[in-house]
Amino acid sequence: MKRVLFGTALLFLITTNLIAQQFAIEGTITDRFTNHPLAFANIQVMNTSLGTSSNSDGKYLLRLEKGSYKIVASYIGYKSDTISLSVNMNLPINFKLIPTSINLDEITVLPKENPANAIIKRAILAKNYRNEKLISYKFNAYTKGIIKSTKDISSNSNSIGIGLGVKDTAELKITGILENESIGYFQKPNNYKEEIIAQKQSANFPSSINMLTGGRIIQNFYSDDIQFFGRELVSPIAENALEYYYYFIKDTLAIDNRNIFQIQFEPDYKSNPGFIGNLFITDSTFNLIKLDVNLNDAANPGGIFSRVNIIQQYLPYANSIYMPIDYRLFVIGNILGMAKFAFDIESVLYDYKINPKIDDNYFDMVVLKILPEAGKMDSSYWQNNQKIPNSLEEIEAYKRIDSVEAIPKTFADNFSWLSNYTWLSDNFSTVGTLNFYNFNKVEGHTLNGGIYYYDLLAKRLSSAIDFSYSFSDQKFKSSISASYLLGKYRTTEISFSAFNNLSVLFGESDEYGKLLSTLTSLLIHNDFRNYFYSNGFNFNITGAVFPILDLGIGFSNQTDKNSFVNTEFSFFRKDKFYEPNKLILEGKTVTFLTNFKLDFRKYIEDGFYRRRTAQGKSFFTIDGEAEFSNKSILTSTLDFQIYKLNLYVNLNSFKSTKYILEAKAFYSSDAIPYQFMEALPGNVSLLGKDFTFRTVNIFSTLGDRVFTLTSQYQFNDEIFKMLRIPFLENARLKLDAHFNIAWLSILDKTKKLNTISFQNSFPQFIEPLYEIGFGIGHQLIPLKLEFAWRLNHRNENGFVIGINSFAF
Repeated sequence: MKRVLFGTALLFLITTNLIAQQFAIEGTITDRFTNHPLAFANIQVMNTSLGTSSNSDGKYLLRLEKGSYKIVASYIGYKSDTISLSVNMNLPINFKLIPTSINLDEITVLPKENPANAIIKRAILAKNYRNEKLISYKFNAYTKGIIKSTKDISSNSNSIGIGLGVKDTAELKITGILENESIGYFQKPNNYKEEIIAQKQSANFPSSINMLTGGRIIQNFYSDDIQFFGRELVSPIAENALEYYYYFIKDTLAIDNRNIFQIQFEPDYKSNPGFIGNLFITDSTFNLIKLDVNLNDAANPGGIFSRVNIIQQYLPYANSIYMPIDYRLFVIGNILGMAKFAFDIESVLYDYKINPKIDDNYFDMVVLKILPEAGKMDSSYWQNNQKIPNSLEEIEAYKRIDSVEAIPKTFADNFSWLSNYTWLSDNFSTVGTLNFYNFNKVEGHTLNGGIYYYDLLAKRLSSAIDFSYSFSDQKFKSSISASYLLGKYRTTEISFSAFNNLSVLFGESDEYGKLLSTLTSLLIHNDFRNYFYSNGFNFNITGAVFPILDLGIGFSNQTDKNSFVNTEFSFFRKDKFYEPNKLILEGKTVTFLTNFKLDFRKYIEDGFYRRRTAQGKSFFTIDGEAEFSNKSILTSTLDFQIYKLNLYVNLNSFKSTKYILEAKAFYSSDAIPYQFMEALPGNVSLLGKDFTFRTVNIFSTLGDRVFTLTSQYQFNDEIFKMLRIPFLENARLKLDAHFNIAWLSILDKTKKLNTISFQNSFPQFIEPLYEIGFGIGHQLIPLKLEFAWRLNHRNENGFVIGINSFAF
């Protein structure tokens, strides 16, 4: 059906942005006979690459410059409607589509072959042909994200949180909105870059949240690289799809005179993570033009989502290459029944340029760039550039959230009993309840205070002042630090700190929090740490000299003194005594240091910072440090050099599994003070931490020449799913295995220098220590049970059972 409309005599004029000279064409797409809105119907501007699609209420919004156009509205199962119009003002235009009939052609099917499989085979061939023709492309995208929860979202520049403890029956409401416009570029084989040219969000969101949307979250099902929640999933038209999914023809529909096969599918085995839903494939050409799918239960991480629905549509562009024109993601979840939430992400992709010439130099280390002016667009810009109309609920949510955020927050609004910091504003905090008090065998009861400033002077300056008073050693301690960031993206840091405090001996190897030692001291009369007094200052400069290389220099001056056990206080086990505090080598140490870091990951430029991103791919980093102490030039107590080298590898394996390795080398050229030595990362009693030696007691083994390799293979639940073990395959368990190596020695000169500290005990691993083990836990519980064995040196801790958690 065709109608010719001329808006000059029929419609009223609405004020528009005269600079952009774009006019709004908007309305509703419905079924002509039932008036039922057609959700996600397509709108195309003929002979251009422009278009949009309707929202879930059938409403659409199209922006066009002054001129004459033909606009086509289409929907699977309906005849398309084409309108010719002259645009020189805003025009309300509704489409009423007529259901279409079907004319079936014959499909050749081999004996005993599922007819749906024949269609999928042809669709895979069509996909491959399409991908061969597609060399590069450019597109524009408009994205809107809606967050829903039962309680208002709280946030600052560092975090976002939702309320807990709400019943399932509580009603969800819009508590956050974000919108952005972006331009994306792609070139074979795998070059991709995106620029966000405009962004806004409701007042309770930091602008950085817009980095999570747009083309970075959009999955293109014409690609075999489909990922959700860190897990690779098989596309329904992937090369191996017929071996993974079961298909059947559910219906045959039509657009105009073209038949469309509706094919329903699901994984062959329920334990296989993947998609369930419907594909819509054209007859004769076998192009995928739409999918409406959900993640199955096996792909649902921890079972926290009750719905993960993806809808995507495709239209042909130059050379009959089908490209995605939208992407809809609808998610509903509930974390352990305590935090009910939902989020919707809707993207419209338009203005495609197929196989344009793109300079290879354009694809650099930046994969996402937020332009400096992106967050400065005013309301008139969004009024004239919005591509998805706001619903009444969204309009009201914007008003409600902005009005709530305009109310000054009180101390009670920011206070939490379970926080390390209490935020007084977005840039200012003080010590929180979890940091206000601590206890150890040297200081006894200690009260802590602090004043912290963040992101001052255009997010360049941060500073901190910490102070405390301890009642057993009767000392007041303090430290002050500040850092300033230089460069357009703040890639160079100048930092300074001055301190007079109690330090943890071998603190670099300590993976546990201060709260744990406080609890073990007060409850079981056991402080597993040792301490020494230290005062002095540090000065450092680090910066990016190349996109992949950071270099730094620094200077340190510190004087260390011994500390002693000053209390035997504990609530229980009062008959016990704390272990004597380890003695160190007292004196002044003045050092000059240099460091480097190699990181080949690409990065995001968010307008302020460069943030590294692996994009779900394997990667590695290398960093090192050289520290020089000299008696004559630096007036240090000793002459020595210390060299450190670290390697980190994150290697993706099959499905969602990955292998992570950390290798560290520590080398001293001469005798060094006891407190400068390197301790193996061990553990406390039955507790454990990732990338530590589970069979080594914390701080028990140290050296001045050390090599460690700690590695972990994270199987997640893939092994249980592959073996299809009843109950276990759907139990959402997480399995990992670890393998560690340690080689450690001590120079005779270091032994002699630190005789009092060692007390004639020099534990070493001249023959490397080998340790192996595994852990098992649940995806939603931050605990896992671990089992570890020494493969040699089995004279102690040959076999250990422990509990691992980041909460310790």
